[in-house]
Amino acid sequence: MSRNRLRARVTGRLLAAALMIVFGPTAAMASPAPVKAHNVVLVHGAWADGSSWAGVIERLQAAGLHVTAVQNPLSSLEDSLAETRRALALQDGPTVLVGHSWGGTVVSQLGVDPKVSALVYVAARAPDAGEDFVALSGQFPTGPVRAGIQTHDGYTRLSKDAFLNDFANGVDRDKAQVLYAEQGATAASLFAGRTTEAAWRSKPSWYAVSKQDRTIDPGLERFLAKRMNATTVELDAGHLSLVSHPKQVADLILEAAGQPSAATAAR
Repeated sequence: MSRNRLRARVTGRLLAAALMIVFGPTAAMASPAPVKAHNVVLVHGAWADGSSWAGVIERLQAAGLHVTAVQNPLSSLEDSLAETRRALALQDGPTVLVGHSWGGTVVSQLGVDPKVSALVYVAARAPDAGEDFVALSGQFPTGPVRAGIQTHDGYTRLSKDAFLNDFANGVDRDKAQVLYAEQGATAASLFAGRTTEAAWRSKPSWYAVSKQDRTIDPGLERFLAKRMNATTVELDAGHLSLVSHPKQVADLILEAAGQPSAATAAR
């Protein structure tokens, strides 16, 4: 090794040590700050519609962000991608793309769009490119909501008991009743669709785990968050944390957008 290279290596190690002493153990390897984004696009999952984001939307709007909730058709992966692609095309700059539940599939595919600055997954699927996500899910406990899936003419709905007790556990009962009435009919073929991209491999990602989830196993959510090296929060919530814990979900999105939390922005 040359004398100059040796001197450079020693200097680098001394600088890193100095940073550790002055700023603490995380300073030398601090993550870059999120790109500041003014836009947020929200993608709902199966058995839902855009209204499920209402509590999150009002908080993001109060913080000054431009928010679009996609009305995900749930008829096929291709149809869902097309609807979200149209929403992304209308954004005027850096955009945080957010998915709940099955909507995470859309986020993983379309998050490679140059406008997308960050990804947020809320109790969501996060498939790898070409991955059989049904098989991956089979390695974890099956949520009790599965027993309430009813199929007719190729589309699925959840029974009232499964929706209220398992899908919307932790949500105010009256609000859950409204969501049950609004649930979107979901193609049975939707869940087997495979992506060709895994945007979380190249974009900074955030994940909200629902510790009381009875639809997607919390252990699977933790596995996905760890696999994508996501900034992760754990919420004491059921599958619909976006409804029962809108402030925490909004704050996570604001963090991904490089914006102050809703509480800070309100001061």
